[in-house]
Amino acid sequence: MNFEPTAEHTMLRTMVEDVLADPTPATPDELWMTFADLGLLGLTFPESDGGQGAGPIEAMIVMSELGAATTRLPVLDCAALPGGLLVDAGSPTQRRDLLPRVAAGTLRMAFAHEESHSRWPLRTPSTSAVHQRNSWRVSGHKSPVLWGAEADLLIVSATGPDGVGLFLVDPADPGVTRRGSATHDGGRVADVVFEQAAAEPLASRRTEDAIEAAQVAAQAALCAEAVGVMTEALRITAEYLCTREQFGVPLRSFQALTHRAADMYIALTLARGMSVYASTALADGLIDQTVASRAKLRVGRSARFVGQEAVQLHGGIGMTTEHAISRCFARLTAIEQTLGTSDDHLRYLMDRVSDYDMVDL
Repeated sequence: MNFEPTAEHTMLRTMVEDVLADPTPATPDELWMTFADLGLLGLTFPESDGGQGAGPIEAMIVMSELGAATTRLPVLDCAALPGGLLVDAGSPTQRRDLLPRVAAGTLRMAFAHEESHSRWPLRTPSTSAVHQRNSWRVSGHKSPVLWGAEADLLIVSATGPDGVGLFLVDPADPGVTRRGSATHDGGRVADVVFEQAAAEPLASRRTEDAIEAAQVAAQAALCAEAVGVMTEALRITAEYLCTREQFGVPLRSFQALTHRAADMYIALTLARGMSVYASTALADGLIDQTVASRAKLRVGRSARFVGQEAVQLHGGIGMTTEHAISRCFARLTAIEQTLGTSDDHLRYLMDRVSDYDMVDL
């Protein structure tokens, strides 16, 4: 696919790259507020909701740079994904109250959708919502919830009398119990238990469509981040092969090793093409899980291959958690497991495409 970035796209990429390379924001919270000040947290929100009115291509650029910098900042998990749900399913009052605060970095949200013992895609949550005396109550167990223990407000999917719905839940409610933990890639995850927790329903009755649209956009963003991580992993590996010596000569002198690096480049190129394909399809207004699953499958396979090859070409040092290549591999592994594994997306596609189309899988 021939994708030519505009001058504005180049300026955006340069700005994000410079911010991530700047040592001034010393802590993640400071970097978060820097992103907010630059309008990057509300990048894809409509201008009427306090955002920048940008689209999937701009989101792809930002996520790719975050990946290349191997910076674990929850822009997707705490801003873009829950914000997208609010844009699609929130009432005007809910949007007016919440989205400007998300864009300003003062409100972190999380989407509590996945449940233990379930596989993507989750169609009917076991978490339930009941209407009692002019109020809604949510009960159930959500796990894993990315950055759920750090969120100021949760969007929870639950099955009610009219089907699946989305509800706003304050994690400070007595009916909410959160247990957070660190992930192997430097992120955070939580188990969240709801016991008759007070909830406010989102306005839209087309909840399934809103969830699918948010997940498709998030999967495209994850693909872009993975491409950024793979780009950095290949750069580090190529530099290592050029500088590390064995038997008095650089490792790049060994043809078998350079062939493996070339295979990494091919896998990265395939992933980049599918990432662009997923984001441009969204930019054209095509919200299609089949398109997103094709991209997620290809990117996931490339991510596993590039990560494994990078570690192996580094030898023992590539296994140490302190080394940059180990962090790249950890993040690539986490991305492949988020919003559907490669096996999940392959199963999804096998159920929906013809035998002829399956040749490309």
